[in-house]
Amino acid sequence: MDLVCASANPNKYSEISQILSGAVNLIPRPAEIPEVIEDADTLEGNARLKAVAVRMATGCAAVADDTGLEVDALGGAPGIFSARYAGENASYEDNVSKLLEALREATGEERTARFRTVALVAWQDGTETIAEGVVEGAISDRPSGAGGFGYDSVFIPIAGGGKTFAEMDDEEKNAVSHRGAAFRSLKEHLNNTIS
Repeated sequence: MDLVCASANPNKYSEISQILSGAVNLIPRPAEIPEVIEDADTLEGNARLKAVAVRMATGCAAVADDTGLEVDALGGAPGIFSARYAGENASYEDNVSKLLEALREATGEERTARFRTVALVAWQDGTETIAEGVVEGAISDRPSGAGGFGYDSVFIPIAGGGKTFAEMDDEEKNAVSHRGAAFRSLKEHLNNTIS
């Protein structure tokens, strides 16, 4: 089964491709497809916007995800605005810096957070397959680790043995991450549908 990956982010494509390996042939998003404006008010809505746009552009089934970091001390922010928390064209470092500044006075339990991912396949017939993954954890005081992307250098998952996502190799991260959980659930559904 072929699925076009709606994400133009090479880091996300690599993660998703590894997780869905064996269930689908994940095709990179064609470069000529323009960026999709993510203006829905939910993760599911943003994933749908991306998947449907790529399905319409390619004529093939497309898979998209949207992820939000929800920090309890910030009332669930940055949430759906995670990728542009520090501004529309913010870098990963800009977003992490803004987050750490917002939590400068927070200690211990005040730094609890979760990553939430919604994965969505938009099929050619207009139907959808949706899966969600959530991982609980906390925000560290400072970045640590050279791997990953986004907020990985400051997110310590509960099941991570005290490491940030950025301190884990791909296999370790995929085993406990929100995106890993969402796409493993999606893979299981696809395998059950195919067999």
